[in-house]
Amino acid sequence: MRILLLKPSSLGDVIQAVPVLRMLRRARAESEIYWWIDAELSPLLEGDPDLTGHICFHRKRWASPRYWPEMVQTINRLRQVEWDWVIDLQALARSAVVAWLARGRVTVGLDDYREGAAALYDVRVPRPSFATHAVDWYLEVVRTLKVPVRWDFEWLPARPAVAEAVARRWRPEGHRWIALHPGARWPTKQWPAERYAETVRRLAAELPGFRFVILGGATPPGLGRQVAASADGRCLDLTGQTSLPEMIEWLRRSELLVSNDSGPMHVAAALGRPVVALFGPTDPRRTGPYGQVGDVLRVDLSCAPCFKSQCANPEPLACLKAIAPAQVCAAVQSRLGGAGTGLPRPEVGAARPAMPRATLVHGGA
Repeated sequence: MRILLLKPSSLGDVIQAVPVLRMLRRARAESEIYWWIDAELSPLLEGDPDLTGHICFHRKRWASPRYWPEMVQTINRLRQVEWDWVIDLQALARSAVVAWLARGRVTVGLDDYREGAAALYDVRVPRPSFATHAVDWYLEVVRTLKVPVRWDFEWLPARPAVAEAVARRWRPEGHRWIALHPGARWPTKQWPAERYAETVRRLAAELPGFRFVILGGATPPGLGRQVAASADGRCLDLTGQTSLPEMIEWLRRSELLVSNDSGPMHVAAALGRPVVALFGPTDPRRTGPYGQVGDVLRVDLSCAPCFKSQCANPEPLACLKAIAPAQVCAAVQSRLGGAGTGLPRPEVGAARPAMPRATLVHGGA
């Protein structure tokens, strides 16, 4: 049996889709399973024990006619394989067209309203409810294919060689680490840098046994330096310096992550690390840290969640600015005291409240 998974981006989306791969492999051990993914994210899947291989494409390059021959070559490669199942977990026009062109015996995809992608699937899987978490929606695809949903696996297996490289390069041994991810893909998801800096100042005083590692990309410039300067000598600014596998191994050795709604937030949740997540324009019930949605910090504003990348509130970022550093520090203290360095895996499919609530906090600087 040959199976093609399509989940090309982004980081958090790919991480949340990995349980589908794990369950397919356990149910169809003899299968050849491939993953179609953006080349920038392919290091996430390199050497994965459950994958036969991954098929890369360069999303940014394909926007230029100069690289369209490359696109045709990749599509032709897919069409040369006789796929039994083609599973589109992206549900956008681009991925749906690729799924259709792959000519699988059965093409399965998410029944999403965006871009009309569902019209190209043989089997459409609706979201059970508006508040259904993305991971649980992906697992509805698994159930539709009559594959058992079981959590007898490690979401993100350790990479000893990468962990050793991290140890050689940055020598983190002998310290307890709290990770921070102050960046975000949308400006409306980004808790202000000065709030992160104040949080680190407070935590450095309250938790003398900890150091802080700042993770994320190199944009916006200077963000990591600004946060690190708040506790000189206790912070390691690695923004723009780690590969994706190195970032994962840093989160694995950290005891907690403080983060905006971001890809690293989903990585930490997949690793079972406690997450103090700050939410504004997005809905944590749908895309919060899986298994920890009830611990998200957010405010109860009439305009939030707006699901917009640009803020229309007369007071910009009111939803995030109402979260105070003191409240984040209290959440960190609580999670460290209660959860330690890991969390039990959630039992997927078990009964859950219809409207899981994130923690509501109220404004104050």
